[in-house]
Amino acid sequence: MDLVIRNAAVVDGTGDPSYRADVGITDGRITEIRREGDGPRLSAARTLDADGLALSPGFIDMHAHSDLALLRDPDHSAKAAQGVTLEVLGQDGLSYAPADDRTLAEVRRSIAGWNGDGSDIDFDWRTVGGYLDRLDRNFGGEGIAVNAAYLIPQGTVRMLAVGWDDRPATDAELDRMKELVAQGMAEGAVGMSSGLTYTPGMYAKDAELTELCRVVAAHDGYYCPHHRSYGAGALQAYEEMVRLTRDAGCALHLAHATMNFGVNKGKAPELLSLLDEALAAGADISLDTYPYTPGCTTLVAMLPSWANEGGPESVLTRLADGATAERIRHDVEVVGSDGCHGVPIEWDRIEISGVGSPVLSGYVGRTVAESARLHGEEPWVTARRLLVEDRLGTTILQHVGHEENVRQIMRHRVHTGGSDGILQGDKPHPRAYGTFPQYLGRYVRELGILTLEECVAHLTSRPAARLRLPDRGYVREGYRADLVLFDPATVAAGSTFDEPRTLPVGLPHVLIDGRFVIEDGKRTSVLAGRSVRGGGRAARG
Repeated sequence: MDLVIRNAAVVDGTGDPSYRADVGITDGRITEIRREGDGPRLSAARTLDADGLALSPGFIDMHAHSDLALLRDPDHSAKAAQGVTLEVLGQDGLSYAPADDRTLAEVRRSIAGWNGDGSDIDFDWRTVGGYLDRLDRNFGGEGIAVNAAYLIPQGTVRMLAVGWDDRPATDAELDRMKELVAQGMAEGAVGMSSGLTYTPGMYAKDAELTELCRVVAAHDGYYCPHHRSYGAGALQAYEEMVRLTRDAGCALHLAHATMNFGVNKGKAPELLSLLDEALAAGADISLDTYPYTPGCTTLVAMLPSWANEGGPESVLTRLADGATAERIRHDVEVVGSDGCHGVPIEWDRIEISGVGSPVLSGYVGRTVAESARLHGEEPWVTARRLLVEDRLGTTILQHVGHEENVRQIMRHRVHTGGSDGILQGDKPHPRAYGTFPQYLGRYVRELGILTLEECVAHLTSRPAARLRLPDRGYVREGYRADLVLFDPATVAAGSTFDEPRTLPVGLPHVLIDGRFVIEDGKRTSVLAGRSVRGGGRAARG
């Protein structure tokens, strides 16, 4: 064997009690597990004594925004140091494939706040398969920092086939979208995502989404919607997605399944009851959450959908017109725009976390209300100026969550972990660097919300099952050696809202395909990540 990990407390992903064992690895796979007392010790070319450490499968980030970060950053310690060995990209209905030249330029502008404008990236792909191939041959053919799966972004697909108009798709346009989804699934996507509070994806009616979900289901994929409201209409929006996917016969994975804003305080049991009823009736549902209360998105996402129609340049034109900007302000502050989940915006809860233009860096770390007071102006004036001068590239933290809802949802039997981590900006959300150790440190060790074994199952085998991965998610013989060694007594997120890029502690070793990407707490030069394609197919076979 190449490596034996000795004396580890194996937390194998099943949720069962841990056990002490030696684990042998050969050619990137777990070849033997010998429990303590079951025979002579395993031997190998290299031995690692893991006494005092837990050994678990690698963590799977079910909601990641590393679509360009994996291409530009060979280190990628933001995820590797957390024990993440696989990320699911293409989230919230907006990413970079499939595309043509026009839509690629538009989507780059639309989600510059998530991933940067991409000026440092050679966009030499236009299809889902081309993007996945690019991941595999990145950095001179070495690969990427961690494994990655991809969801077809429904908003980008609509952008490509319909454009930015708020109208039903024609029959021909719907057929084109179905072709694009079928092609993307055949090329290796694991499912389809939507951002139904983001344009242009939000312009799709249920009938259109149902037809696309039928295509996804035919390829054994799943639908991952950021649904139409996490605020005033949250329960109705969850119910809509359950009903839609049941009509389509498609598996459903609810992205960042939170219950936010004052209208939803204490309402997590209502969501869980809705899910339990659907599960009992035979629905195939899972969900992910991050273990924090604030959300994170772009400032332009707060605007009403009518203001976003036509794409980024149309938004800027509307903001430049005084009468139209006043209409936008009224929708945002008084009515409650669909971009802000039907709830009137509270500027003292909107913190600027990142800007595209360095000259605006003084706004970072302050709420819009605080900056407005410093400038002696109304908050909308400040927000409008930021949107225009930053060319819609501003990211925000939205402090609208409820701790009791977070705790109750993470206990559910179909729950998985997702960071929703945006890596851009001067002050990103700490979940980008801390989600998985935050679960293990705060919610397992400190609060006892989950047992260690339960939590590991939430972060490993459950997401692997959703992704239909036949050889990941458990510490089992024959499975890939994507593994994490951590200290249950000390593991913790280092990232905070003040210092969001601080790496975690208590995770000394992370392996992908049996190769150390984190060793003795330090990032190695190993690039063991590859694309993981639908049905569990990996690029390397």
